[in-house]
Amino acid sequence: MHRKLDVLAEKGFVILRDRQGPPLDPAEWESLEYMDWKSGGDTNFAPLTSATGEMDCRGFWDHGQPDKHGIWTKNRKLASGLADYVERIGGNFGRVRIIKLNPSDESAALRQLHLDDNNRLNPSGEGWVVRSWLELDNSAGQSTFILREDKDDPATESRIRLHPGMQLVIDTQRLYHVVWHPGPRPRYALITSWESDDVLDGWIKREMAAGSRPAAGRQAAAATKAPTGRKQVADRKLTSAR
Repeated sequence: MHRKLDVLAEKGFVILRDRQGPPLDPAEWESLEYMDWKSGGDTNFAPLTSATGEMDCRGFWDHGQPDKHGIWTKNRKLASGLADYVERIGGNFGRVRIIKLNPSDESAALRQLHLDDNNRLNPSGEGWVVRSWLELDNSAGQSTFILREDKDDPATESRIRLHPGMQLVIDTQRLYHVVWHPGPRPRYALITSWESDDVLDGWIKREMAAGSRPAAGRQAAAATKAPTGRKQVADRKLTSAR
C-alpha cells in the first residue's frame, strides 16, 4: 500500500490557482535542448532532471529506482526560474520535464489517451507518485486536458480548458489523459513527478486556499464532466479556469 492524498481521492485531479509572481521568460523553455520522445501525441521533451543527471527521458526504473530523487541536468542553467519553482514547492520530485506538444485534431488526441507508469519500483509504504503541470506558452483557451476514468467511456470524462500559468495536480496512473492542442503554435508545459507526502499535501492546500473562490468553485469553472450515461460531444461548452 502507498500513501495517497485525500485531496485527490474523489476526482483524481485538482486545479490550483494560477502561478504567482512575475512572468517567466519564454527563453526558459524555448532555448532548452529537447529530445525526440513521444508521449500523448507529437511531442518532444526537455529533461530538467533525470535519474542520473544526464540528458535522459527514460523512466527512472531503467536505472533501478522509483520516480523520485531527480538530479538536475544541464538544462537547469537555462531554466533557472522553472527550477526555482520546483524547488520552492520543496517536496520529493523525480522526473522534471518540459513538454513541447505540436498541434493535433481532437480525434488524433483521443487516440493517445494513456496512463502513466509512475510507481514502478516504488516501495510499499511510501508516497504514491503523482504529477503536476504548470502551463507555459500556448494559445490561451485553445488547449484542453481530457481525463477519463475509463479510456473507452466518454461518460467518465472531464475536460479542463488550459491557459498559461495554470497549475494542476493529477494522478496520471489512475486517470487516462491527453491534451488536445489545436495550435497553431506548439504548447509548452512543465511536468513534475512528486511523491505524495506532507510537503506536497501542504503546497496543494495552500495553493487551493489562496484563491479568491473556494476550491470546488474554481474546479467547477474549469472542468466539465460528461453526464452519467450520456455520450460526450466534441463541441460542448467549456469554460476557463482563469
